[in-house]
Amino acid sequence: MTDNTFKAGGFLNGEFIRYYPVGKTVNKKNTLTQKTMANDEIKHIWKVPEPTLRRLPWYLAFIKLLKGKGETYISSTQIAKEINVDSSQVAKDLSFVNISGKTRVGYDIDALIDVLEDFLGFTSRHKAFLFGVGSLGAALLQDSGLSQYGLNIIAGFDIREELAGTSINGIPVFHISDFPARQKELNATIGIITVPVDQAQFVTDHITTEGIKALWNFTPFRIRVPRHVVVQNTSMYAHLAVMFNRLNQLNRRK
Repeated sequence: MTDNTFKAGGFLNGEFIRYYPVGKTVNKKNTLTQKTMANDEIKHIWKVPEPTLRRLPWYLAFIKLLKGKGETYISSTQIAKEINVDSSQVAKDLSFVNISGKTRVGYDIDALIDVLEDFLGFTSRHKAFLFGVGSLGAALLQDSGLSQYGLNIIAGFDIREELAGTSINGIPVFHISDFPARQKELNATIGIITVPVDQAQFVTDHITTEGIKALWNFTPFRIRVPRHVVVQNTSMYAHLAVMFNRLNQLNRRK
């Protein structure tokens, strides 16, 4: 397990896949398969369940809090207690990131933070365009914290003429018609969609023809994309529905 540098990755059938160049050594405890790529080069693939990827940032946030308090080691039991996850699940999740803890001591916090940030892609810089500078889109442009996780929103686009030429949090806003030219100039790889639901598919079709490789979709519409484009749906309305349903269940028990 000498090299945990990933060549590429993406979602396939609900699982995140990391590709390793042949010849690199990986953790043999994990199930490895081989797949012929378009260029006929064989690479190892390592499947990471999406639920694991959703939990790891929670672990990272808690570990950083402990580091701020001067702690140097942390156990899977400590993480489990704080995050409300079974300790065996925490240990299993961390097994994907190629780091070993010390018996009765735990994981070195500094090393674990470095490995998690690299594994999750937070140490890489990703240029993004935002489409739909309404209340939600403007709020995301104001969120400077996203850059701490490797997401740099470098421009916003909107259909409203009056927004063209303005800026929010130092980020320029352009008319949507300027997108192809700006994309050729800036070469963003990620598109953030915060447009009205009836415009979601139209915008998706427009921007995926210009080299956008991944979409962070904040609309409740399930957009259709080419197979080579990665989509992450973040529907606040869906989460709101789950919260309301659970709240109603609690009320009915009273």
